[in-house]
Amino acid sequence: MQTSFTPAQLADPDTRESNTILRSCVHCGFCTATCPTFVLLGDELDSPRGRIYLIKDMLEGGRPATEQVVRHVDRCLSCLSCMTTCPSGVNYMHLVDHARSYIERTYTRPWPERLLRRALGLLLPYPGRFRLAMRAAGLARPLRRLVPGASMTAKRLRAMLALAPTRLPPATTTQGPQIHKAEGERRGRVALLTGCAQKVLAPSINEATIRLLTRMGLDVVVTTGQGCCGALNHHMGQHDPAMALARANIDAWTREIDGEGLDAIVINASGCGTTVKDYGFMFRAEPGEQPARAAAVSALAKDISEVLVQFDYAPTRAANGLEVAYHAACSLQHGQKITAAPKQLLARAGFKVREPAEPHLCCGSAGTYNLMQPDIAAQLRARKLENLRRTGAGLVAGGNIGCLTQLSGEGGLPAVHTVELLDWMAGGPRPDGVVEPQVA
Repeated sequence: MQTSFTPAQLADPDTRESNTILRSCVHCGFCTATCPTFVLLGDELDSPRGRIYLIKDMLEGGRPATEQVVRHVDRCLSCLSCMTTCPSGVNYMHLVDHARSYIERTYTRPWPERLLRRALGLLLPYPGRFRLAMRAAGLARPLRRLVPGASMTAKRLRAMLALAPTRLPPATTTQGPQIHKAEGERRGRVALLTGCAQKVLAPSINEATIRLLTRMGLDVVVTTGQGCCGALNHHMGQHDPAMALARANIDAWTREIDGEGLDAIVINASGCGTTVKDYGFMFRAEPGEQPARAAAVSALAKDISEVLVQFDYAPTRAANGLEVAYHAACSLQHGQKITAAPKQLLARAGFKVREPAEPHLCCGSAGTYNLMQPDIAAQLRARKLENLRRTGAGLVAGGNIGCLTQLSGEGGLPAVHTVELLDWMAGGPRPDGVVEPQVA
């Protein structure tokens, strides 16, 4: 693709990077076949290729974003399926992230949307605030069908209330700053990102991760000062809050790296993992030692499945052939290019792994997408659930809290994190909602 940025525009590192990305696109259109919004809507502007044209025109012109550009960029899930499909290696992720930041700087959204985005950015990354918000939403949940109107604001409110759990699990002490010592001979030392929303919605995921890793001989460090990875703010174009959250994590993990050292930074929410692995890029233009520190953190970041493979996960019992439909989170299969490891680990533990049709298509969660674009998200959820049900499995395994929440909601299927199932087969408790098959 030809571009015509001025030298002054190219002095900006984000614009310079976007120019390189744009010039790598050859307009082939392979991305349209695997883009969830294009599959649903059939609009070229709701495909990666169409959005690339819109973003190019917006950035080259240096003008404020228009309503048309905002509408179609907002509909993008950032599922990154297009990057898996693209034969030219177009880094659409960095391009759309830049576009979203540019939109937030130059476009004034309607006030209800501004209020919602600000609220999400101030609540979701902070477990204490998020817990209070979830309690309030849970109390109001029965009223969701009474919310009047067909406006987008009304639909978003109903979607938020529908996703709110009726009961929150109690907070645990295992996720606070501390060192969980390895059982037996120590084989390594890792840090664990305990996250934000996951700590509130499903603390059992972190607990299973800690139990399993310590049982495998790893010290698990929950560092002081770590918090949200910044992905939720980052994907809403809230650049400065996202960088502040990421910077805190980099500082916390660097202290451990420079101290006793780390073999890995373990991440059990794949959306977070994609972002942490991108810290090196996000901080590339920062002054001083920050780019090198961020790159070092990104190099150590690993999904829990990668760590379990690295340290030779071995079950102590068999799952007796329990059938599990494996849901491949977009951020894991497209963002991190991890496709085989989770399924291999489940099979090693004795589960019969079933794969649904259209595994490349998003479930509609995508961070805050199911709150901001409830109609599209609902269609994608229904499509995904139908494909999962057709596998015949009564249980879904996945590696991202957003997907698990989306799929196990009202009318959904029991959905459990892969690490909880693996921990169960290595001596941990049976995950809630899982029924163990009886051996004849």
